[in-house]
Amino acid sequence: MLADHNGRRRRNEDTGIVAMLPSPFHNALVLSGPTGSGKTSLGIELAQRLDAEIISMDSMALYRGMDIGTAKPTPAERAIVPHHLIDVREPWESASVAWWLDEAKRCVAEIEARGKQALFVGGTPLYLKALLCGLFEGPPANDELRQRLIEEARVHGSEVLHRRLASVDPVCAERLHPNDVRRIVRALEVHELTGKPMSAWQTQWPAASEQHADTDSLLSAVVWLDWPRAELYARINRRVDEMFAAGLVEEVRRLRALDRPLSHEALQALGYKEIYAFLDGQVTLDETIVLVKTRSRNFSRRQIGWFRHLPECRSVSNELTFTLWQSKMDR
Repeated sequence: MLADHNGRRRRNEDTGIVAMLPSPFHNALVLSGPTGSGKTSLGIELAQRLDAEIISMDSMALYRGMDIGTAKPTPAERAIVPHHLIDVREPWESASVAWWLDEAKRCVAEIEARGKQALFVGGTPLYLKALLCGLFEGPPANDELRQRLIEEARVHGSEVLHRRLASVDPVCAERLHPNDVRRIVRALEVHELTGKPMSAWQTQWPAASEQHADTDSLLSAVVWLDWPRAELYARINRRVDEMFAAGLVEEVRRLRALDRPLSHEALQALGYKEIYAFLDGQVTLDETIVLVKTRSRNFSRRQIGWFRHLPECRSVSNELTFTLWQSKMDR
């Protein structure tokens, strides 16, 4: 990294882009976005231009047999560009963020040793945050304290706890919605147990915005696809229809018939619990499709909220992504 005569960081002249991810991901690029935004197809097109290999940043694409419902890249698409961290766990197994981060480090090292560009593609917000900020290593849960705080939220309202959090950890409170009881309780729990704000614990490595001063340049290495809301929702609805037409119900039926039940993590995949309810006769197929569309749209809103609250992320269109990364393509 070079500096100008005022001491400010400026972009690397070799690449035209400032690496903003912390080591060991500092040379990687990230393409994220909400469900249904077209990350998979754009990622493959970009990877071909970048001479890159793709590392999946999707917590559900890890699981074998969960193909249609997770919109996993097809075998034909994976034949075009090498993909990593897809189909690496059985559906009854668990996969923590820490496990995924360790695997991602290994993949990046192997890809870069081959002289290739590492490109993360996916929309799991916790994985993205782990890439940018590291992992939170705080104290273990205290059940008695946690239950007391949860009860207090039930009786007096979550806003009371949120105001208390703002008084002891304004940085963390700013990131959390007043109705996010689970995370507010955890932040207060950490402060009571350690006397230290949760935001102070979340410093496994410096945030990218602290490593580099030229924020406008920094925002080009991690991007998320931003669509007009109505257009995104139409894309999501259309994709859900296509999934059911492609055999999503049969896929879930096969998974349910396995000797072992799906893990708690795998069962969080969009649509799977709704189809379980359909298979149990609790709802009709039409009602199930509507529920899956609704849940998918709601999930996209939550994803967008995460992306907007991560200052290292830049919202882009498909075309702008090519412009931002053009210098990487010209090498």
